[in-house]
Amino acid sequence: MDEYQVVINGEEQYSVWPADREVPAGWRAVGFGGAKDACLAHIDEVWTDMRPLSAR
Repeated sequence: MDEYQVVINGEEQYSVWPADREVPAGWRAVGFGGAKDACLAHIDEVWTDMRPLSAR
């Protein structure tokens, strides 16, 4: 099974990233990882305002 991690950027936008790859510039890991479905479920829980931080 592939492992993923949840990442966030400076605009507080979330994404799923393969755990075995380096997180791209401008993003950081939030400390949650696992199966892709679990990561997406976590994002659904924590990302309650889809607007970029600069638009809030």
